[in-house]
Amino acid sequence: MTDAKTLYAAFSGHIAAALDALEAAGTLPAGLNRAAITVEPPRDPSHGDLATNAAMVLAKPAGTNPRALAEALVGELTKVPSVLSAEIAGPGFINLRVDPAAWTAELRAIGQLAGDYGRSAMGGGSVVNVEYVSANPTGPMHMGHCRGAVVGDALASLLEWAGHKVIREYYVNDAGGQVDVLARSVHLRYREALGEAVGAIPEGLYPGEYLVPVGQALAAEFGGTYAAAPESEWLVLFRTRAVAAMLAEIKADLALLGIQHDLFSSEAELQAAGKPAEAEKWLRAHDLVYDGQLEAPKGKQLEDWEPVELPLFRSTRFGDDQDRPIRKSDGSWTYFGADMAYHFQKAQTADALVDIWGADHAGTVKRIKAAVAALTQGEGKEKPFEVKLVQMVQLLKGGQPFKMSKRAGNFVTLADVVEMVGKDVVRFTMLTRKPEAQMDFDFDKVVEASKDNPVFYVQYAHARIRSTLRKAAAEGFAPADCDLELLGPEELDLIKVAAQFPRLVEAAAAAREPHRIAFYLYDLAGAFHSYWNLGNDRPEKRFIVAQDASLTGARLYLAAQIGQLVKNGLAILGVEAVEEM
Repeated sequence: MTDAKTLYAAFSGHIAAALDALEAAGTLPAGLNRAAITVEPPRDPSHGDLATNAAMVLAKPAGTNPRALAEALVGELTKVPSVLSAEIAGPGFINLRVDPAAWTAELRAIGQLAGDYGRSAMGGGSVVNVEYVSANPTGPMHMGHCRGAVVGDALASLLEWAGHKVIREYYVNDAGGQVDVLARSVHLRYREALGEAVGAIPEGLYPGEYLVPVGQALAAEFGGTYAAAPESEWLVLFRTRAVAAMLAEIKADLALLGIQHDLFSSEAELQAAGKPAEAEKWLRAHDLVYDGQLEAPKGKQLEDWEPVELPLFRSTRFGDDQDRPIRKSDGSWTYFGADMAYHFQKAQTADALVDIWGADHAGTVKRIKAAVAALTQGEGKEKPFEVKLVQMVQLLKGGQPFKMSKRAGNFVTLADVVEMVGKDVVRFTMLTRKPEAQMDFDFDKVVEASKDNPVFYVQYAHARIRSTLRKAAAEGFAPADCDLELLGPEELDLIKVAAQFPRLVEAAAAAREPHRIAFYLYDLAGAFHSYWNLGNDRPEKRFIVAQDASLTGARLYLAAQIGQLVKNGLAILGVEAVEEM
C-alpha cells in the first residue's frame, strides 16, 4: 500500500499536522470536519508544485477569515523541511514549492513499490458489489453491451486498487417473457435440425443463426420427441437448456474481453427461493408497502381504465415521484418487485452497491434507489448505492455506420469486434470518454498509429520505454537511482505528473469513474513523449548520453518508472502494456 510513502499522502499528513498545531495553539477550534481538504497540483504550474484549499474549507466553520487562517497555516507549513516556500493565492489558497529531492524520492518510491505503486488502503477492505453487463440471456454479447461491460470491469479493478474487496456480479434475467420467446425460437431450430423446413423466422422470435447449434444439440439428445408435442411439454426444458447455452456463450464472449464475474445470480432462482416475498414481508413490517390503487396515467383518456388494488411500495418517501407496484394484478411480481428483492439480497453481503446500466434504463433509477434506501435502513445506516448510466456506442467504418452481423440477426457481436481490432483496443477505447457521453467507435481510427488515437499513444509510450531500455542494455547502460540529483527541471516536471497517480486512483475510486485512469495515462504518455522529443533537437536531453554514464543511469531510471506507471494504470483498465509496436 502506498498511503504513507507517496508524496501527496505525505503532504496531506503535513497539512493535518499543521492544523493539529493550530488547534493546540487555540487558533482553530477542535473537531472541525476536514473531509473536504485537498492537496493537488495548482492549475497553473508556475504557481508552485502543490496547492491546498485547507484555509478555504475551514475558515467559515472556524469563524475566521480564509486569508488569516491561510497565514497561520503558512507559518506551520514552512517548518516542513521539504517545503521551500508557501504562498497565499486569491482568497485563501496556499501554493507550496517543494525541494527537488522530494520529487526524486517519489521516483525512488515508484521503483521500490513497482507494481504496487498506486495501490491504496483507502477502502479499508469494505465490500463493494459491482453489477455489470446483466444482459438478457437470449443471445451473444453485442456492442450495445460492450461499453457497460468494460466500465464495470475496470471499476471493479479500480476499487480493488483502492483497498476495497469487490464482488463482480451478473444478474441473469431468466424469469421474464423474453426467455419463453427464446425457448420457442430454439424449438423452431430444433425442428429445423430434425429436417423440417421452417421457412422464414416468424415475427416475434429471435432470428439469429446463433440458435442453430442449440437446436441441433437438442435434436441429437431428444430426437423427434418434442417436435409435435404441445408447448406445455417442452417449454420449461427448452427454456432451461437455451438459457444455459446462451450463458455459456455470454461467458465465452466476455472472456474475449478478459472479463470474469464472481457471481451469476438468477432471477428465476431468486423468485423460486421466495426472496421477493421476503422483501415484501420486511417492507410491510416497516410500513413501506401498502395495498392501494394506482392513479390513472396522466394526459390520456383511457376508456378501459379500471383501478386495481395492488401492493404499492412507498417510493415517494425516498424521493420518487409516485409509489410503485411490486406485484401485478395476477399476483406475479413486477420487474421492479423482483429487482427490489435482488438488491435486498445483494445488500446482505456488501457494504456498498454499484450498478452499471444502459442509458435506456434511466427512468428506473429513482425507484430502485428508493427501494435500496428503504431496504438497507433497517441496519441503522442506509448503504451507499449508485447507478452509473452508460450511453450506447455508434459503430463506424470509413465514416459510415458499420453493417450488422448476419450471425446475430440484427446486431454486431462483441466477438466480431474483438476479432477485428483486439481486446486491448476495445477496452481502452471504451474508457476514453465519460460513460454518460455519446461515443463513436470508428474501426479505422482505433487502430490508427497517431497521437489522436489514445490507445496507440499510451501503449507506444510503454513500448518506446522498453525499446530504450533494451538499446541501453546493449550499449552497457542500466537504470540507476544513485545520481537522481542530476535530473533537471524537465525531468522533474515528468516526475510531477507521475506522482499524481496514487491520489488519482483514490479520487477515481471514490467517484466510481475508471475513465479518469485512461485520461491520466494519456496525459502521462503526452508528458513522456514531449520529453522524448526534446532529444530530437537537443542531443544532451536524450535518455542515453554516451559520455555521461551517471546522467544516463538516472534518466533510464526515470524512464523505467514511467514505464512501470503506464503498466500499472493499464493493469487497472485490463489492458496489456506491450513491449514493442
